[in-house]
This record gives sequence, C-alpha cells and structure tokens, in this order.
Amino acid sequence: MPLPPIPESHLGRTSQPERKLRLLEVARVRMRERRYSVRTEDVYLHWMRRYIRFHERRHPAELGAEEVRRFLSHLAVAEKVSASSQKQALAALTFLYASVVGRPFDRIEGIAPARRSRHVPVVLSQREIRDILLHLEEPSRLCVALMYGSGLRVTECVTLRVKDVDLDRGEIVVRSGKGAKDRRTTLAQRCMAPLRLRLAQRAAQHRLDVRSRTTTTGLPDSLLRKLPRAATEFGWSYLFASSRVVRSADGTLHRHHVQATTVQRAMTEAVRRAGITKRATCHSLRHSFATHLLEAGADIRTVQELLGHTDVRTTMIYTHVLNRGGLGVRSPADLL
Repeated sequence: MPLPPIPESHLGRTSQPERKLRLLEVARVRMRERRYSVRTEDVYLHWMRRYIRFHERRHPAELGAEEVRRFLSHLAVAEKVSASSQKQALAALTFLYASVVGRPFDRIEGIAPARRSRHVPVVLSQREIRDILLHLEEPSRLCVALMYGSGLRVTECVTLRVKDVDLDRGEIVVRSGKGAKDRRTTLAQRCMAPLRLRLAQRAAQHRLDVRSRTTTTGLPDSLLRKLPRAATEFGWSYLFASSRVVRSADGTLHRHHVQATTVQRAMTEAVRRAGITKRATCHSLRHSFATHLLEAGADIRTVQELLGHTDVRTTMIYTHVLNRGGLGVRSPADLL
C-alpha cells in the first residue's frame, strides 16, 4: 500500500518538539549527531524539500535511484543549475537515503551533468582596496581589512572570538573553518591599532553583559560541560559582537555576532561608492590576499596553509591571475 503524500506543512522550517519527529526533523537530528555545520544542515534540508516537492510530495521511501536521477537531470536541463549545486543536491539525497530512509543506493548512472564553468576569480588592486576602506565605517571597515589582510572568509571573520586574536605573535587562529578545520594565519600590522581599540570597546561592553547576565552564543555543549563559565568569559566572546541582545524562551539573554549579511551589504555599497566596476564581493578580498602574496614572492605552499586549502591544486588558481599580463608574456603591441 503506497504511503500518503507528505503534507506541505511537514516541509516547513518550524518544529514542534512535543510530537513525533517528522522526516526532515529526523534528517536534522542525524546531521547533528554527525556534527555537520549549521550551513550544511540548512543546505541539505533545502535540497530534500525540493526533491520531495518535485515528486509531488511522495515519501522518499517510495522513491529510489531512478527518481533521484530524474530530479538531478531536471536541475541541470530545466533549471540550469551549476555543477556545484547539482553535486550538492546529490550529496544531500545520498545522506537522506543512507542515514534517514535506511536504503542507501549505489552510484547513479545516466545523470545529465550540469555545465561546469571556469571563472577567473575577481582580484582587486591595492588602490581599489584602499578606496573601498575609505567608504566604510566601523566595524565593517575592520572586517574588510582583516579579510584582505588575513585571507579570511566573511563567516570566519564575523565569528572570530577574542581569544583567537594574538596581537603579540601577529596571528589569528581560525576555528572550525570550511571543512571543520582550524588554521593559523597572519595578522597585518596596520590592523593592530584598530584591533586594540575594538578590544577595548568589547571589554567595556562585556563588563555590562556580565552585570546583566548576558552570555555569548555558538559554544558547543561539550565545551560548556567542561568549562561551564565559558559563555560569560571575555575570551570566548565574539570580537564582532552584535549590538543587539536576544532573549531566549527561558528568559536567558544572549549576544550573537554581527551577521555576515551586514558586512556583505556594507562591502557592496562601498564598492559602488568607490566607482569600482568589478563584481567585487567579500570573497574577492580573500582572492586578492592570495594573489598579492604570490606576486610578492610567497611560496604557494605557504599561501595554501594560510588559506586552509586541503589540496594545493585549489590554491593554484591564483597563479592564473598574477599581475603579469594574460599568461605572463609581453604583448606584441608593446613592441610597435
């Protein structure tokens, strides 16, 4: 007997813990058991919802590899998604069948592949970066300076904790970066003075938080069991803490970090006001960090470590955009 269609309300984002867990809630629990990041969790659930809706809300237990193949081919042919999005959807559905439905499938043949485009990363000149910084206000200006000066991703920047900024050694420790990896990266000398000012401001704000019993967010339960006071200690607080305090259902006050979208919007506006026509984003600062290091003669393995790339081939893309002309040759037009 076929299972009834999954109601649309069961595909929503809200949960009700007092009743039996629904399919996507079980998937969320399974991902948290495996310590998946929150962003991976949200992306996987997004693709699971789209898969179920594509098959008219039929339960995945009634579907199989053929239905997965049809969905992935539809993404490539009809919706023209990128190759990375199609690969992401396949990973989400592989997890769904292996860890939630309990019926893992083998390699799926015959999927229409999405078109993989080769894009050269957008790299800003140092003059352009100076112009962008002039059109920013704090704390976004310091965020942009750190992303360029240390090669940070925007989420790595806004989630920095006070204890991970070492002014004496001139380095930043990035915790749980992409792929749940930690790494050390350099800290620019020109960021020292604004960082000291930022730390002084945060110390004053933290003293007020201690009085009002406001705790920091994002600490794992395992850490809080070992260090019960970590949520109220200055070292564990965010360097770029939000100006707003959130009250949870039990009345506890929490202070989160500045949202990444706030910095991204400020960056976009600064690029526009600076008159830069390149499609520059926060991630362009990381591209610029790597490219300018290589131009200055840094070893590619060193750049790989600073960026946190697992494979040096990922870092090799920056050798294609070095400031030496198209392929490092002199144009014949210059010989006229």
